[in-house]
Amino acid sequence: MEIRPVAKIYTAFKDKFGIPRQSGRGKSLLGKIVFEPDFRFNEAVREIEGFSHLWLIFDFSMSHCDKFSPTVRPPRLGGNKRVGVFASRSPFRPNSLGLSSVRLLSVEHTKEGPVLTVDGVDILDGTPIYDVKPYLSSDLHPDARFGYAEICHSLKVSVDGDVDPSLDKDDLLSIISCIEEDPRPSYHDNPERVYKMQYKDYTVCFTVKSDKATITKITK
Repeated sequence: MEIRPVAKIYTAFKDKFGIPRQSGRGKSLLGKIVFEPDFRFNEAVREIEGFSHLWLIFDFSMSHCDKFSPTVRPPRLGGNKRVGVFASRSPFRPNSLGLSSVRLLSVEHTKEGPVLTVDGVDILDGTPIYDVKPYLSSDLHPDARFGYAEICHSLKVSVDGDVDPSLDKDDLLSIISCIEEDPRPSYHDNPERVYKMQYKDYTVCFTVKSDKATITKITK
């Protein structure tokens, strides 16, 4: 079976580093889903406004693997412990398929077909989308267990450096929310190291000491 993209999603994330590890974790992380020419029919999204959330099946386009590895090293476990690839959400998978739950904000009907604006994205800019499905009440399981993913680590973030004056306040809050999720590999613990992430047209520099992150510079 061959599958082909039905759309592409456009987000603020220009590089893998800094993207939240799960969807719905950051603040105001918007994406626009633009359908490919063969699927640009308003009828294809008829009644979609009735759903508050959607599932996106997408391509880990920068993590394709030629060789199958049955185990991976989740960052949550410090990058030193291996678990089964099917017991993880690692992007390094046999078919490189990702799954995200996002909030549907709006549907715009344009000359080039419907455009969906969604929030809570954890997907790289320009990523191919293979399918869009409604999120249903049966997808929620109150008694679910989350294994090693119960481990939650967050950072306290402060700004102590130059910030480009053109940066929107909401974008700054979005950047802070991404860093709060601690995008570093868990085995990185050098307080002198300067980390860089790309957000829209901005380069964000920050350091981490203990559980505190400091944004030292944001340049366009």
